[in-house]
Amino acid sequence: MKKDLPLNIVEDVSIAIVLEGETPVNKVWNVYLINEKPHPLKHVLVTSKGYGEKDGKQVKTSMLRHFIGDMEPFSIQKIEAIDVQVFGLTNEYWLSFYIDETIFDKKYIFLPESIVDENLIKVPLVNKPGVMIGGTN
Repeated sequence: MKKDLPLNIVEDVSIAIVLEGETPVNKVWNVYLINEKPHPLKHVLVTSKGYGEKDGKQVKTSMLRHFIGDMEPFSIQKIEAIDVQVFGLTNEYWLSFYIDETIFDKKYIFLPESIVDENLIKVPLVNKPGVMIGGTN
């Protein structure tokens, strides 16, 4: 039964949408996976998709699957580039990984219009401005 399964709570693993650079014409954003654990993550898989309403119509982006492989402790890995045109959508990332023989998974959701200058922080290990979900929450 579901109640008999361990919780396997994900802590110290984050996903951040990071501002990489800026030109007079546009901003360059990338999505990063951040491992702040003292343990390596094994067989890391991330799926990403966007969905919501744009111009009065329901829209969905393609679901992308990213096999990251293994991540060292206290490391970062770029997942994908992200276009500012999808910032008005809900952007969802589903993370799955192993520590030793135990599987963990977590869904990270960036709500529409949450990727704005007012929400920027200095993202740990990346050391650039971005919007982050995860850490020790």
